[in-house]
Amino acid sequence: MRLSFHGAAQDVTGSCHLLEAAGKRVLIDCGLHQGSRALNLENAEPFGFDTAAIDCVLLTHAHLDHCGRLPLLAKRGYKGPIVTTAPSRELANLVILDSAYLQEADAEHDARTASRIGAKAAPPLYTVLDATNSLHQFSQCVGYEQPYELAPGLTATFFNAGHILGSASVLIEAEEGGRTRSVFFSGDIGNADRPLLQPPRTPPSAQAVVMESTYGDRNHRPYGDSVEEFLTAVAAIFSRGGNVVIPTFALERAQELLYILRQGIEASRLPAAIPVFVDSPMAISATAIFERYPDCYSPAVAELFRSGKDPFGLPALHFTRDRAESVAINQINGGAIIMAGSGMATGGRVVHHLRHNLARPECGVIFVGYAAPGTLARRIIDGAKHVAIFGEQIQVRASIHTINGFSAHADQSELIAWRRRMSGIETTFIVHGEEPVMHKLAAALDQGRIEIPALHQSYEL
Repeated sequence: MRLSFHGAAQDVTGSCHLLEAAGKRVLIDCGLHQGSRALNLENAEPFGFDTAAIDCVLLTHAHLDHCGRLPLLAKRGYKGPIVTTAPSRELANLVILDSAYLQEADAEHDARTASRIGAKAAPPLYTVLDATNSLHQFSQCVGYEQPYELAPGLTATFFNAGHILGSASVLIEAEEGGRTRSVFFSGDIGNADRPLLQPPRTPPSAQAVVMESTYGDRNHRPYGDSVEEFLTAVAAIFSRGGNVVIPTFALERAQELLYILRQGIEASRLPAAIPVFVDSPMAISATAIFERYPDCYSPAVAELFRSGKDPFGLPALHFTRDRAESVAINQINGGAIIMAGSGMATGGRVVHHLRHNLARPECGVIFVGYAAPGTLARRIIDGAKHVAIFGEQIQVRASIHTINGFSAHADQSELIAWRRRMSGIETTFIVHGEEPVMHKLAAALDQGRIEIPALHQSYEL
C-alpha cells in the first residue's frame, strides 16, 4: 500500500491524495489551489501522477479546494467514476460549473489585456463544456457508514464529517497478503458547535489517518457568543435605519445565517417584517439542495423539517436570481438585510452593494468569514478609510463588524478529540493547513508517529 500527497501538502488548499492498494489507484479529492489568481499557474501544473491510470476518485465534499480540479483531471485523461454522497454530487455540480464560468470569464479578460500589450494570454484551466463533461462521471452515490466495494479486497466507507451538507471522511480498507490495512481520510472536519449538521463521526479504529489542520493551532470562540454579537449588530444597524450588507459564501454559511436570523425573529430580537435578500444565484440553488436532505441535519433542525417548518424560511425573505432584481435592491435606502457573494468581496453582486452602502454611516457591513490578504473584504476589515470599487474611491463610513466563530472547521481541541476517538493509529499525516499551524498541531498530538508530507511525497504503509 502506497500513499502520496499531490495537494494541500504543507498548504491550505488543493486537496489531492493518491492511495495505491489491492492493485488499484484511488484518488481522494482533486481540488483547486486558492488564494490569488497567480495560483492558476500552480493549478495548471502536472498533477504528479498519470491521470489516465487512476481507477476511481472519492470526493469528500463539494468545496472548490476539494473538487475544483476534477474537470481538469477529466480533461487530461481520467475516464473513471467519481464517487461521493448524493448531497455532495448536487452541490459539486453547482460549484464546478460556476468555477468553469469564472475560468472562462477570467481568460477572456486576460486575453483582452494581453492583446493591448501584444502578449499571449493563458487559456482557462477548463471550460464550461469540460466541466459539463466531467459531471457525467459522478456516477456513484454512497450513503454514510455503508461499505462500498471499489474492487475485490478494496472497500471505502464514508462517515459524516459534519463540515458542510454531504461532507464525508473516508475509510479505505485493503486486503493484501492475508491482512487488512486501513487509511482514514478526514476531508474537512466539522465544527461540532454549529447548529445545522450532525457532529463528525469516525470508525472505531484505523492504522493510518490523513487529517486536516486548518485551525490546528487555536480554538474558536464559543458559538453562542458569535450568534449574540451577530444579532446585536443587525438590530443596531436596523434601529438606525440602515441596510445590513453581509458578504457571504454560498455553501453552508448563507444557510446558517438564514437559520440564525429565523431564530432572532422567533425570539423577538428582530422584527418579523425585516426584508432579507439572498442575492446570490448559487446560494439560492444551494439552499434548495439543502432542503432536499433533512436527514443530514441535527435533531433540532430535522424536527423543524418533520413538523413542516422551513428552518431557512423567513417572513420577508426574497431570493433574487435576476440581475435586474439585484440592481433594484440598491434603491432600498434602509431597513434591509442583503446577503450576497463573494464572502471575501473579490467579485460578484456584493461588490455593487458595498459601493452603494459603504459611504452611509447609518448602514453596516458584517463579515462572518475569513478574508485573505489583498481582498476588498480584508482592506475594509483592516480599517481602510477609502476603498477602490469599480475605479471609484468609496469612503468607508458604515459600521464594520467582523464576527469570528462561524467557522465550519473543527478547532484544535476538536481535532485532537476527533483523532483520539480512534484506536490502533500507527501514523498520522497532517495536511490542509499552514505549515506553522501543522507543526503546532503535531506537537499537541500524542498518539503514534506524526508526518507532515511535502508536495508529491510518497509513503509505504
